[in-house]
Amino acid sequence: MKLYYAPKACSLSPHIVLRELELEFELIKVDNKTKLTADGRDFFTVTAKGYVAALELDNGEILTEGTAIVQYLADLRPEKGLAPLPGSWARVRLQEWLNFITSELHTASAPLFNASLPEEVKTIFREKFFKRLDFIQDALSKTVYLTGSTFSVADAYLYTVLSWGKMLSIDLNQWPAIASYMAAINARPAVQEALRVEETH
Repeated sequence: MKLYYAPKACSLSPHIVLRELELEFELIKVDNKTKLTADGRDFFTVTAKGYVAALELDNGEILTEGTAIVQYLADLRPEKGLAPLPGSWARVRLQEWLNFITSELHTASAPLFNASLPEEVKTIFREKFFKRLDFIQDALSKTVYLTGSTFSVADAYLYTVLSWGKMLSIDLNQWPAIASYMAAINARPAVQEALRVEETH
């Protein structure tokens, strides 16, 4: 398998999952500005969407969209417990979290990165984003991880999106449960290795 990624992008989530699952894979860096891969290819020839993450399977199939990729990967090694079995109620709950993260956090953060938006507009988006963080804070004050006592693909995704807080000048210490959660996940060996490789690859 090949994972097309860009440093500090949402592709960190499947990268972490690949390492948690101890799967064999090749990392291919993508320049988000030029849309060229590290080996000189036009990334649009890999996926017409032109954005990471993209997972190239050994049979040549290309899978995009992080929430689809991490579930596919988790199902390759169900014994690792990163996702409940397909068809179970617990799996539906996991999908509920994945959809919340992608629609209410990941997408909602995009305007905050837009340098051309006036600050008063960003303030509106930031307040909405903070309300979502309040919701996450409440959830994490009652459980260790999003879906219970064990780390899941939803946690890899939430960690990735919340790690952008530094770039957005958002102090997550305002939400103590989130801050503790981020510290715990950051300490995981797979997370540390993914971060290290993305910084040096």
